[in-house]
Amino acid sequence: PYYIDLNQNLYLQACLHSSDPNLKVFVDTCVASPDPYDFNTLTYDIVRHGCRSDPSYVTYFSPKSHLARFKFNAFEFISRHPSVYLKCELMVCRRGDYSSHCYQGCSSRFKRDTS
Repeated sequence: PYYIDLNQNLYLQACLHSSDPNLKVFVDTCVASPDPYDFNTLTYDIVRHGCRSDPSYVTYFSPKSHLARFKFNAFEFISRHPSVYLKCELMVCRRGDYSSHCYQGCSSRFKRDTS
């Protein structure tokens, strides 16, 4: 566990372990929940589809494309629940592919399920 107080900044970094230097990492979705097994019932969106949901969410430049760095403030969940769990989904794209979601960032268009 990592202990933080309400409104304290939480800094995170995701690292892609790959020998391919032409890959880029992008934080697509990051959700918090008081239940580590349920990220659907009671959740708090920090970022969804690359779009900031929490106003304190900030991404940081990284000189290395295999790193994604971001921060957000500890939020109200902490005062109502003893523990909060994070689930983040990352995208890996080809470096320099400016048509990819990694470079385009926030996507307000959602893909439809064909099933």
